[in-house]
Amino acid sequence: MKQNDREEIIARALEDIKSEQGHDIQFDDLNLSELARRTGLSRQVLRKWKQDGYRFLPHARIGQKAEKTVLSGYTGVLNNLLQQGIKNANVCLERLREQGYTGSLTSVKAYIREHRDLLPPKRHQVDPQGNRGRRYTTEPGEAFQMDWGFVNVSSGYETTYKAACFAMCCHHCGKDYVEFFPNARQENLFIGMIHGFQHLGIPRDVLTDNMKSVVLHRDAEGRPVWQKDYEIFMDTIGFHTKLCKPRHPYTKGMVERFIRYIKDHFLEGRSFANITELNETAETWCTQQNEQAHSSIDETPQEVHLHQCSAHLRSLEMNKEIQKYLCPQRKISFDGFVSYDGRRFGVPYRYREKTCRVYRDRYYLHIYNNDLTEELAVHDVT
Repeated sequence: MKQNDREEIIARALEDIKSEQGHDIQFDDLNLSELARRTGLSRQVLRKWKQDGYRFLPHARIGQKAEKTVLSGYTGVLNNLLQQGIKNANVCLERLREQGYTGSLTSVKAYIREHRDLLPPKRHQVDPQGNRGRRYTTEPGEAFQMDWGFVNVSSGYETTYKAACFAMCCHHCGKDYVEFFPNARQENLFIGMIHGFQHLGIPRDVLTDNMKSVVLHRDAEGRPVWQKDYEIFMDTIGFHTKLCKPRHPYTKGMVERFIRYIKDHFLEGRSFANITELNETAETWCTQQNEQAHSSIDETPQEVHLHQCSAHLRSLEMNKEIQKYLCPQRKISFDGFVSYDGRRFGVPYRYREKTCRVYRDRYYLHIYNNDLTEELAVHDVT
């Protein structure tokens, strides 16, 4: 109870006593037992108040802080995050939870507020120009957005490696899918899209920008001239592609914002030894994000996608043509090796063809013949 509250309670009790007895009451004449009954304060508190000259003095230890708190052993981790420019309290809390922190988010927020001097200085930002467009909306299951993002992933020991982040999301509900690749080649685009369709379903349209693996140029009438392999891929799966203006957030800004969120939230403060470990953690993280409620739809994307979007989506039926996209073709060198992600893997000498197909399944690389009827070898990728 605060000091002002006590004084207000006692003042009301004195007014009641004056109205009942009809004469002025002095503090020295007060019955502490009667006053304790009326105010709910203990006689010990009232007796101390009387000894202090009828003034409630502040506690002698007010303003002092405990030498050790729940956060004391984790301030070094938190300082490193702040020095890297990570000031999101939820991100910091996740990193501290991984280190064994059991405290609350409020303590983390208070520490960040008191140690903002550790943050690097901000760059000069351009003044906003205001809203200049109207957001593009679609019906449930009508369109997906997809895009590439390029990130630097920490592998620990102050070293990093580059990776290409493929992201796909439902335009209506915002359910996301993410997968990382060593590069953004067209074969990896096809693999990422197939995995995204398996996870989300097949829509009518896919929104993307003018990437070279999708469109070559536009003809004299402004119609897109598709890249030959991508056009065959569209016909095989059964969807249409709509091209969007570059750097125009009102059409496919949802997936662009998701990639930015991956860079600022998922990758910050984490380290991954290889792409496989990165994808395993990203899969779990993406599932957690889809099960969190979004204020824009007042539900979780998982629930909205299941009850509204799924009725308008087609499921991907795996056949041999689609399996070939998951198993890209590789040339076999004269000494019997195939190259994959910058490394070479051996092919059995009994196989006489000049090309084969490779399929990566987490930590293993499977080598098949061109018809996918025989598995030639299995190698440990790492």
